[in-house]
Amino acid sequence: MKSRMTLCAAGLSQLVFVSAIVAQQGAPLLTYRELIQLYKQDVPPRPLQLKLNHLLTTPFVSNQAAAAGRLPLKPVSTEFGKFLRVAQWNIERGLEFDAVMLAFTDSRRFTALMENKGSKASAEERTRIAEQIGILKAADVVVLNEVDWGMNRTLFRNVAAQLASAFGMNYAYGVEFVEVDPITMGLDQRILIREVEQTYAEPGATKAQTIAHIKRVMRPDPARYHGLHGTAILSRYRLENVQLLPFKFQGHDWYLDEKKKESDFAKLQGKASDTLFKEQMIRQVRRGGRMMLLADIVDRELPSGRVTVVATHLEDVTSPKNRRQQLDEMLDRIRNINHPVILAGDMNTSTHDAMPISMSRAIKQRIGSGKWWAEEGATSALKYGTPAGWIYDASFGAIGFARKVDDPTEHSILLLGENAEAKFFVDLDKFRFADGAYFDFRGESERSSNGRGGKLADSNQRGEKGFAPTDELGKASGPLGQYKLDWIFVRPAAQSGYRFAPHFGRTLKELNFGIPGRISDHSPITADLPFREPPMAGGKLRTISLAR
Repeated sequence: MKSRMTLCAAGLSQLVFVSAIVAQQGAPLLTYRELIQLYKQDVPPRPLQLKLNHLLTTPFVSNQAAAAGRLPLKPVSTEFGKFLRVAQWNIERGLEFDAVMLAFTDSRRFTALMENKGSKASAEERTRIAEQIGILKAADVVVLNEVDWGMNRTLFRNVAAQLASAFGMNYAYGVEFVEVDPITMGLDQRILIREVEQTYAEPGATKAQTIAHIKRVMRPDPARYHGLHGTAILSRYRLENVQLLPFKFQGHDWYLDEKKKESDFAKLQGKASDTLFKEQMIRQVRRGGRMMLLADIVDRELPSGRVTVVATHLEDVTSPKNRRQQLDEMLDRIRNINHPVILAGDMNTSTHDAMPISMSRAIKQRIGSGKWWAEEGATSALKYGTPAGWIYDASFGAIGFARKVDDPTEHSILLLGENAEAKFFVDLDKFRFADGAYFDFRGESERSSNGRGGKLADSNQRGEKGFAPTDELGKASGPLGQYKLDWIFVRPAAQSGYRFAPHFGRTLKELNFGIPGRISDHSPITADLPFREPPMAGGKLRTISLAR
């Protein structure tokens, strides 16, 4: 039975490969030779630099679903009528592609995938997972962060195009980074193999399979390698006025700063420490930088007939102050919009200067997924590192990086003092569009998904304390290392009432943990936006103005 399931799971991707051949508009792709040149030459020739700039400022857009007659679902709620459901998910490159695809489409086949991967979920957990798949299936707009195209680690898939084809959606894809690191390209496997040797200290099948996987998957393939990594907007509504706008301010130079790590390592290679080797695992030499992807969805039932979706992924390897500078730049770009706005993405609101990562997770992010992968099987993987190159033992995780931050919107965090991330939310709360409108920060318990109120509770699920985390380091860290990084913010239709205001924000953690090792290091989130002033059942909810 298991072998049949394995064949079924393997066949999913092949079906999507065929169906993902869609008409799209975009910039010319870089050749393999040009990618190597972009790594080797700090200042590339002008024609190559212009080609790179064109790629980083031109979105790839396909409205093939709309051309084929696919229509939005426009789900209907007994509580407030017809609505738009928006979902956001950092899918960690698309490493678990089949799981992501089935999470939006098919609970039965997702269950089969769980079995194939050896899930030990209880009957109650499986019921909850099926419910959360139902929630995602009703999303008409999906914002995805960390989306690969033409990378070894994700089997050279065009992840955005293939997911859009599977969902019956249109899509816009913006390139954030062009990955030119020799390790990522498969040109240098030494550090990967050495790290696996260290991580799996004892000989065994898992260690041998991991090394075999590295040699097979990380083999250089000039014909299929494109090295693209970015953000996507998927929508059952036709996408119009799509723009890809890199931030003028970049809090981290992913080319020069990361390449310097390799230079330092080369100088000390003969006597390189374990820490230096781990820095090479976390290193990512890239061209490009953080950006925002905008697209309008148009339908006569939407308020004003038009809604702008803004998708972004703010810098993690920088300070909260610098992230706030990127936020302010983004807000300035959208200031003159005079209709509803959905702002969604991984904001990296971790309260510190870089996100920690386990060594086992770092290996997976380099070489992709496999049925045999098990984070708990890595005997020496209980250390955490940051892209800045610092390494932390789990035993010291309660201090500094590997801590639980319940509410990054609060001005101070218990035992840790002032929270520099809070000013991010102050700026967003105080922001005014040119016509005086602003983002909805309300958090009424009656309009939340779990009856918990508080700031932003209607758009982002709150927990017993603070917000439900969307990013976790993994089982090794226990209750520590949990963060609320991913957000949905909404400018509603009006500044009084609840038309197109966010309702029932959810974090779908059980679904994300439905397979061993998780689908992604981030959990998906959703929010519901009613087309009309909602006639809430039972008269329990009162209409409260947004004015403050």
